[in-house]
Amino acid sequence: MALEHFDVVVVGAGISGIGAGYHLQTLAPDRSYVILEGRPQLGGTWDLFRYPGIRSDSDMYTLGYSFKPWTQAKAIADGPSILRYLQETAREHGIDRHIRYRSHVKAASWSTPDARWTVSVEGPDGPVRYTCNFLFMCSGYYNYAKGHTPDFAGAGDFAGRIVHPQHWPSDLDYTGKKVVVIGSGATAVTLVPEMAKTAAHVTMLQRSPTYVVSRPSEDGVANWLRAKLPAKTAYGITRWKNVLWGMFFFRLARRRPEKVKDRIIGMVREHLGPDYDVATHFTPRYNPWDQRLCLVPDADLFDALKAGSAEVVTDRIARFTPGGIALESGKEIAADVVVTATGLELQLLSDVAFDVDGAPVDLAKTYNYKGMMYSGVPNLASSFGYTNASWTLKADLTCAYVCRLLNTMAKRGLRQATPRISGEDLQAEPFLDFSSGYVTRAMEKFPKQGDRKPWKLYQNYAKDLVTLKYGSVDTEMEFSNPAPKRVASRDTVDA
Repeated sequence: MALEHFDVVVVGAGISGIGAGYHLQTLAPDRSYVILEGRPQLGGTWDLFRYPGIRSDSDMYTLGYSFKPWTQAKAIADGPSILRYLQETAREHGIDRHIRYRSHVKAASWSTPDARWTVSVEGPDGPVRYTCNFLFMCSGYYNYAKGHTPDFAGAGDFAGRIVHPQHWPSDLDYTGKKVVVIGSGATAVTLVPEMAKTAAHVTMLQRSPTYVVSRPSEDGVANWLRAKLPAKTAYGITRWKNVLWGMFFFRLARRRPEKVKDRIIGMVREHLGPDYDVATHFTPRYNPWDQRLCLVPDADLFDALKAGSAEVVTDRIARFTPGGIALESGKEIAADVVVTATGLELQLLSDVAFDVDGAPVDLAKTYNYKGMMYSGVPNLASSFGYTNASWTLKADLTCAYVCRLLNTMAKRGLRQATPRISGEDLQAEPFLDFSSGYVTRAMEKFPKQGDRKPWKLYQNYAKDLVTLKYGSVDTEMEFSNPAPKRVASRDTVDA
């Protein structure tokens, strides 16, 4: 079998992968690249999810690319609009011509003597292999094949239909029906007001509350700037305005959690009125930003609750019944349709099997380097966005840094770059400091972060911008050509 070779293989044609294509063309134009996408079309999350009301939970001035202004009026955009934006970006820059669809990456093997990866792929016509000098994983962080659904007792007895938002059936008609949405996260608070427009009634059934914040779907300042200034200038100003506000709010939440908690809950009371039981349904047990905040554009969830077309029930599920869901409190909720908005299954680098010189790599035993590479693993990077801000902010920085690394190797005539731990021992910390269930369920599969740079994740755009754009590429990075000195014992976390 003839192997097709590229300087860079990018895995995934979602937000990160399309951004990678642009940055490679712009910052490292002498490198050949291909984007391998397992699905039949580009867009990643924004093509996969088709549930009612699907939208961003970040503003498009930061979720959009730094190089392509978002010019629509709505800052909190619906899924189809975001998908069109991605398609337009790929088409305008010719990135779509580099995408191979239905190409699911299964394994990747690094050869030190050859200084290249061999990538094994299940293609549309069967197995195929590619080789590359650098492998850039842009495949997101969750399992596209399945979402997370707990094993609910009696689910098989339910006479209605149970669906997961990740696999929304095109033939589902919930008009005039009683709907229960299980969950309290971003997906649930999106689904409830949208389904309430035509359903007989929608109940959001939550085990515990989440912080919910209302925000206008349009950014008045952005729209005013766009009317007065060139699109790119207006976009840049708005982007930095929103970045700085987000950083300020996150920092305030960490420093003065009680004050921020009181303010968020106070705003909910302002929307729902003094008689609503905010203490039960909208007062979480944790502090703000211990989990991601849920964004409600134009207070649509609160409006649905006030109109009576939706309600929130805070209780635990005892079991499903033929006619609905029985709760531990003894109550029962009648339902024709149950939507399990119960979360994602996190997946590290699409569960690709990696090996270096024939030795399998357990990424969970590595340390993450600058939020993108892995200790002891050569010429491999991945794109992973922020948990406290828009995904694309970090993806843009990561793509640009990968290009810096490629250009540095070319300039020095070296072919291998391997993050190596030097100096004092690192104190291992979880990859993500987040208490959300979908995170805590999967953290043992993820690499660790350290307690000092470049092994620590700061979740801070300004700090990362300075470090990744202007900081040294040599910090704890071993460049070689191509035979490195093996220092395996310091590159893994003790089991």
